[in-house]
Amino acid sequence: MAGSIGRVGAAGDNAAMESFFSLLQKNVLDRRRWTTREELRIAIVTWIERTYHRRRRQAALGRLTPVEYETVMTT
Repeated sequence: MAGSIGRVGAAGDNAAMESFFSLLQKNVLDRRRWTTREELRIAIVTWIERTYHRRRRQAALGRLTPVEYETVMTT
């Protein structure tokens, strides 16, 4: 993984991660109170694997989900 190195104040550098964390906050963290870290960890992993990677279509991948794109590219 390579870090993004840009100009100070360049808003585009963090846009992708801010978008991800905004969706995570709205779809997992704010939905309920979590009693343990393990419970929250499982909820986050489940959301990423079931929703974020399998349902979210991306223009950069030809309107495919990451899982669909990976399947197409490996066959």
